[in-house]
Amino acid sequence: MNSSSAVTGSAARAVVTRRSVLGLGAAGLAATLLAAPTPAHAGPTAIEAKLPAPTGPHRIGTVSTRLVDTSRHDPWVKSVPYRELMISVWYPAAGRPGDAGHRLAPYMSPGAAERWNAKAPHGIPRDAIDFARMRTHARAGAPADTSGGRRPVLLYAAGANDPRTWGTSVVEELASHGYVVVTVDHTYEAPGVQFPDGSVKDDASLLKAFAEAQRSGSVPALLKKVLDVRVADSKFVLDRIGLLPNGLSRVVDQKRVGMLGQSAGGIAAAETMYEDDRVKAGMNMDGTLENNPEPNGTNLTPVARHGLTGPFLLMGRQGSDRTTEPSWRAFWSHTTGWKRNLTLRGSTHQTYTDLSALLPQAGVDREVIEKNMGTVDPSRAVAAERAYATSFFDRWLRGQDDHLLDGPSGKFPEVEFAG
Repeated sequence: MNSSSAVTGSAARAVVTRRSVLGLGAAGLAATLLAAPTPAHAGPTAIEAKLPAPTGPHRIGTVSTRLVDTSRHDPWVKSVPYRELMISVWYPAAGRPGDAGHRLAPYMSPGAAERWNAKAPHGIPRDAIDFARMRTHARAGAPADTSGGRRPVLLYAAGANDPRTWGTSVVEELASHGYVVVTVDHTYEAPGVQFPDGSVKDDASLLKAFAEAQRSGSVPALLKKVLDVRVADSKFVLDRIGLLPNGLSRVVDQKRVGMLGQSAGGIAAAETMYEDDRVKAGMNMDGTLENNPEPNGTNLTPVARHGLTGPFLLMGRQGSDRTTEPSWRAFWSHTTGWKRNLTLRGSTHQTYTDLSALLPQAGVDREVIEKNMGTVDPSRAVAAERAYATSFFDRWLRGQDDHLLDGPSGKFPEVEFAG
């Protein structure tokens, strides 16, 4: 990341509060403006942290590929006459555990990991975790399991200025239960996107735009642009679902598509579902549906103003639900389709990410953990997010109902139903 593109910490703090970072998904961009570190490799003391193993019956494979949309210029760098994205696809894999030639895939590419480490993300100290050396539970390039026929497809969208890997815990879980899951890096918004030629595109252009928007008082317009770009990217990825690499086009069911995301990714899931009827079911984890640096019920997104006719799940941090968040209240009143609103007791905004699994391994004290991900037990948070996401999409994309979403469950007493 180019430090010259960001405002100074003191200037940013005068405009951006902790509430704005937590309250609005797209305003997570502001967190980066509080500090603009120089990219650095993880140090020798960085640990190879581990994600919790997925619980489904399927082994997992993953492949990454570059997609190029020649129908539009890049919205953040106008000199680029196309829009390029990196995606990863996670899927049920054939073969046996430990298959030779298909090693466990890294959590992040080296270039992306370098920039993510430099951010000291969400309470994880710089050089505490070696994100490039971490391994997932998926085999890189493993052949897809074709024995189950065509499978439902999910798009996963990370929060603003977060990498596409930041929800791997829930993505792997869904893949292990038979879904093909596509994760997307939004180029020039994610802190570092590494392409097959080794080049890394950083977020300097967007951070510069954010600093300018703060000075001119046009932050809502910029946040709207961030959302519009994400939705356009998501639609383009949907256009390419039938052309996925590694033989995956033969196992995806393009008539059973869902989308989920955290923070700005949750907003994008709702808005993409509103604009594109290919998305049949959606899930938003703590993304406020308005284009403001702090939620106040104005500048609502179209989906908040008009609602949805299809099934949608809202899952919020403690104290954030359809009765307390104005945009969720509007969305709820206009949505005629099936809907549920859950909250996780003791959670914060970042609880619905891999932070729940990784921060406790980063050598930080309890105070840092509670500040960044709340008082909920981290392992319980991961289990709850996985269980309710799987239950929701099983119900609406497979017609399999385990009734977990019918009401409060003794299996997850920390999950509260707000509607």
